[in-house]
Amino acid sequence: MTRSSRISIGLLLLWVSLPLIAEISFPPLTGRVVDQAGLLDVETTTRLEQQLQAHEAATGNQLVVVTLKDLQQGLAIEDYGYQLGREWGIGQKGKDNGVLLIVVPSLRKVRIEVGYGLEGVLTDAFSANIIQAVILPRFRDGNFALGITEGVDAI
Repeated sequence: MTRSSRISIGLLLLWVSLPLIAEISFPPLTGRVVDQAGLLDVETTTRLEQQLQAHEAATGNQLVVVTLKDLQQGLAIEDYGYQLGREWGIGQKGKDNGVLLIVVPSLRKVRIEVGYGLEGVLTDAFSANIIQAVILPRFRDGNFALGITEGVDAI
């Protein structure tokens, strides 16, 4: 396949996918914890909000926890997370130091989406380890609140 053919195919795929991208709606950013899936009680949410606020004040890095009922239009969690982070403007402008902890229990998906400014510290491998060793064991026990709380601590 020639280079111009690949570019043409890429442009065609982008053009076809534009209506799908335009239809994505994101939940409003209502705080440092956006619990759309209803996994957290008020006490846990309040404690996480305070912890994340203190972390942001101390480091400048912004971490937001979001739980979702589902992903729209069959998007991969990686794509949704990237777009959500951009939509919400997570992290400081120019530093790109935001992190999203995304949990979609209905799809059994968890993702730590890291801004470019923190990729050297919170690598994909380290994020995967947090998910596998800290978050998922608690989820398997049915304790979503503890999995999220300990995941935030590990991040």
